[in-house]
Amino acid sequence: MRLGEYRQDISVRFRYPVIFARNVFDPADGTLREVFTEDGEGGRRRVLCFLDGGLAAARPGLAAVVEEYCRANADVIDLVRTPRTVPGGEGIKNDYRLLMEVMDTILEYRLCRHSFVLAVGGGAVLDAVGFAASLSHRGLRTVRMPSTVLSQADSGVGVKTGMNLHGVKNSIGTFNAPWAVLSDFALLDSLPFEHWIGGVAEAFKVALIRDADFFEFLTGAAERLRARDMETMEETIRRSAILHLDHIRRGGDPFEFGRARPLDFGHWAAHKLEALSSYRLGHGQAVAVGVAIDAWCAVREGMLERSVFDDLVQAFLRCGLPVYHEKLELRHGDGRLVLLDGLEEFREHIGGRLTLVFPDGLGSMTEVTQLETGLVEEAVAVLRRAAGVRVPG
Repeated sequence: MRLGEYRQDISVRFRYPVIFARNVFDPADGTLREVFTEDGEGGRRRVLCFLDGGLAAARPGLAAVVEEYCRANADVIDLVRTPRTVPGGEGIKNDYRLLMEVMDTILEYRLCRHSFVLAVGGGAVLDAVGFAASLSHRGLRTVRMPSTVLSQADSGVGVKTGMNLHGVKNSIGTFNAPWAVLSDFALLDSLPFEHWIGGVAEAFKVALIRDADFFEFLTGAAERLRARDMETMEETIRRSAILHLDHIRRGGDPFEFGRARPLDFGHWAAHKLEALSSYRLGHGQAVAVGVAIDAWCAVREGMLERSVFDDLVQAFLRCGLPVYHEKLELRHGDGRLVLLDGLEEFREHIGGRLTLVFPDGLGSMTEVTQLETGLVEEAVAVLRRAAGVRVPG
């Protein structure tokens, strides 16, 4: 028997800057200093820095550069220890021992909710370190400095953290808006090609369902992106990041209480393909394949012109992104594609009812609640041919 009820209604506003810059760790540059002091509080800010091991290897002496910056701004920055290097890449999102070590370090140096965790690296490091920071004292101020195209164009600018469990991508995580995001274009110079081009897939993804003009820009810029033209890449990153941020702000569901996730267009297949490859296939590369699969299904459902699909596939190939991977062909004993298990895993991930976002004409989108397995079979065959791969056997 219900004896009474009081309905609680809380509104919380989140604000954070996403700053595009170059050479943020130049001691004469005030950008990072301004981020740490934006709260207007007096005194020195206690800061703990984590560096992506891949970035540190590509840029020897980066830890010393960070230390020098903090010394030059010691009136407001108290770097509590030398920057700690953590492994980069998807492996960190499977390493719960390291997660505990990050939290132990946060507690060892007695960081409080007015202290800062500075995470510098690719999306996996930002996810894992951000997850640890979000659990410590129920959420520390996190400043993200994404160092890959993918993390600057997409994953590093949002409000989520995540780690993998039971072989499922991002199966655990938190919503934790950053204090600030600083995308330093100078950090992209040392990227291997895989990480340079991988993030472009996320730009194509959001352009296809949100911005026809941006899609046309990307298809026309494919060769320049492959040739590592920095000016073209900077524009790609800015436009992609702003589209992602605009959706988070205006989409009406920043913390994903609903079922549709437009920014996960193509990701049901991408996440499964990553897992099937034991994460040897990069996230951006997997997204390119996943977006191509769903784009073909949209063509067959009458939602997208075949010419747009062809432009998408050819642009992926011209810029150096894949549209096919051999793991797409894996089958269960009954002949069913293993890839299709990703639909069930995605359904569970979003709350029990399958809801996918498909393009509904170039630059627009719609929701679908079912996907014929035969269309996925077709898509795999079409993309196999586009990649010039012979039929298995």
